[in-house]
Amino acid sequence: MSIFFRNPQRTIPGIENAVVAPADGVIIYLGNAHEEHLDEEMLKISIFMSVFNVHVNRVPFTGRVVEVFRKSGKFLDARHERATFENEQSGIILETEKGVKLVFIQVAGLIARRIISYPIKGDMLRRGDRYGLIRFGSRVDIYLPKDIALRVAIGEKTVAGETILGCLP
Repeated sequence: MSIFFRNPQRTIPGIENAVVAPADGVIIYLGNAHEEHLDEEMLKISIFMSVFNVHVNRVPFTGRVVEVFRKSGKFLDARHERATFENEQSGIILETEKGVKLVFIQVAGLIARRIISYPIKGDMLRRGDRYGLIRFGSRVDIYLPKDIALRVAIGEKTVAGETILGCLP
């Protein structure tokens, strides 16, 4: 069981406007999507975590938690797009000091049956800090402004807190 609960130190990039990966894994989706909580079109990146990845999730950017939400649901294979709408999930809406909003959502998978997320509304989070975990694999979806300068592509591996997904303008 200890392989699932590894919690290694990470080196957070010093680039001020960099958005880092919230999860270890592989990018399985990258494209435009409607983010329902903000009710706007955004860039969505989905990172699938297998049972062999570190399952501790990290904050993608520094900001204040303006909303947290949970949704009960199914436990479909997290690689399937239907998991976005039907699976159990826990999410955070974060607002940067410049007023930019990001949304990151932990999505339970076929084997994952427990999502843990620590932040509450009003918390100030720092890029790269640990904020929760999903036990036994699943995925994290992150919704970003469409004008972000991307640095990743579908199929790339990510390291939570270290891999730069893109840079905010």
